[in-house]
Amino acid sequence: MARPEVEEVTDLPADVPADAPARSARRRALPAALIGGTVILGLSLILAVFPSVFAPYDPLAFDYGAILQPPSPAHPMGTDNFGRDILSRVIHAYTIDMQIAVLGTIFPFVFGTAVGAIVGYLGGFAETIFGRIVDVVITFPFLVLVIAIVSVLGPGLANMYIAVGLVGWVFYGRIVAAEVKVQKQLDYADAGRVMGYTHSRIVFRHLLPNSITPAIVYWMTDMALIILLGSSLGYLGLGAQPPAAEWGVQIAEGKNFMTTAWWIAVFPGAAIVITGLGFSLLGDGLAEVLRARR
Repeated sequence: MARPEVEEVTDLPADVPADAPARSARRRALPAALIGGTVILGLSLILAVFPSVFAPYDPLAFDYGAILQPPSPAHPMGTDNFGRDILSRVIHAYTIDMQIAVLGTIFPFVFGTAVGAIVGYLGGFAETIFGRIVDVVITFPFLVLVIAIVSVLGPGLANMYIAVGLVGWVFYGRIVAAEVKVQKQLDYADAGRVMGYTHSRIVFRHLLPNSITPAIVYWMTDMALIILLGSSLGYLGLGAQPPAAEWGVQIAEGKNFMTTAWWIAVFPGAAIVITGLGFSLLGDGLAEVLRARR
């Protein structure tokens, strides 16, 4: 990831602090970060941790007297073909889908960041081998590669995490390796080597903290993509399995009722869009704040 160019500000008035442009940029980024992180993701986390507090019904309970009911005061999002309350199922799905967002990205982020830092520092043969691995992975579309691995391992969330971990770490590694390769050429890295610091100390205590910002920003955006991936696999029957309350599963269950009971698929789809928007806004806000700070 290329380092952003920052225009140098000169001829500031005497009463204006030297860091005023950076502080101003951070203030402009605050609204996006607050909307994405505090409001949307804050509410999403609350629903994920305490779904039973907000869900009016059991998400798995059948009610054959309320089959395919449209939105009403009793069922604000309607019911499905088994009489299950859509609102309750959408709320309980936050638990599974937020789990997918975290567990589907934490291993690729940690492992890819560590590998990228080592590769960027060592260079040479290690960089060549890593480059060939990157070439192999990016040759195939990400979704197709994940589906292929899950198909071999079998459907289920655990196998989905394994498939995403086997593929996703490469992208974090490539971002961090490029940043570390630049940072190791700077004076402070040379000073550490002259002072006799070990390679691990130079990499993980000095180079990595100055190189991890782009990976953190990408991580926020990647969570939105992993939620979409998990829902796609659930729709295809390779992720969460019915009767689990998961957005992709709900959309798959409602695809045959789009002309007669549109609410079965529309409301879970709206939850995916809103949650993904929250992660995207948070990532954009972090990018602006951290770019100004750097």
